[in-house]
Amino acid sequence: MKFIDKLSTAWTGNNSLLCVGLDPDPAQFPGAWRGRPQAIVDFCKAIIDATADLACAFKPQIAYFAAVGAEDQLEEVCVYLRSRYPHIPLILDAKRGDIGATAHQYAREAYDRYGADAVTLNPYMGFDSIEPYLAWQDRGQIILCRTSNPGGSDLQFLDVGGRPLYQRVAEMVAGSWNRNGQCALVVGATYPQELAQVRAIVGDMPILVPGIGAQGGDVAATVAGGKTAAGSGLMISSSRAILYAKQQGSEDFAAAARRVAMDTRDAVNACR
Repeated sequence: MKFIDKLSTAWTGNNSLLCVGLDPDPAQFPGAWRGRPQAIVDFCKAIIDATADLACAFKPQIAYFAAVGAEDQLEEVCVYLRSRYPHIPLILDAKRGDIGATAHQYAREAYDRYGADAVTLNPYMGFDSIEPYLAWQDRGQIILCRTSNPGGSDLQFLDVGGRPLYQRVAEMVAGSWNRNGQCALVVGATYPQELAQVRAIVGDMPILVPGIGAQGGDVAATVAGGKTAAGSGLMISSSRAILYAKQQGSEDFAAAARRVAMDTRDAVNACR
């Protein structure tokens, strides 16, 4: 199934616009989990099982695995997602941005090694950095547009022919770059007005929205600015707020993650 079709099915089947980010930091794991040989993969599996019926996508962030030499555990997490929850899109958050043969190898890593349905990409080097990924015609390319970090304005707001650069990126991705119809954009929840402007440019194209949860993005403003006419079109990502929801007390970390994921999913749905 193509990425966009799988995403649409997940939006409807789970009645959810929530993308659960998998950013495993062993330093924040429950005490009993620290130091376990397979701690990262076991932690991620527990989070996945606790939230799979609440999510429209899962988004492992490759740096959290690679930094501790746990790429094999990332592979195992991806295999688990594809085998147990094949109806939920797997987005590899890698933000790759190279060109030519090197970009092709990054595409192989994302799509063939990890089996991702989509991968996040940086468009700074232009279409050359996106084109190699289009050889996988059923897979998605989620391209940075208006990011949630304050420093994003350093470049994304540069004037390009009378409009900010991020709007030009949105226009190109929704137009000539979207050859397979599987492209999406990243726009941060911290800038709901810009999100609304991007939505006006790209129509019903899916938008991945980080910045909810730990980064403090406003749910109501995000949904109002980014939803499609059908009340869909968004992958609203939350990572740390879900993964590390457990506070002092007897509540299990996976149960705490489920509680926060459900609250987030329901808060989003209340605004649709």
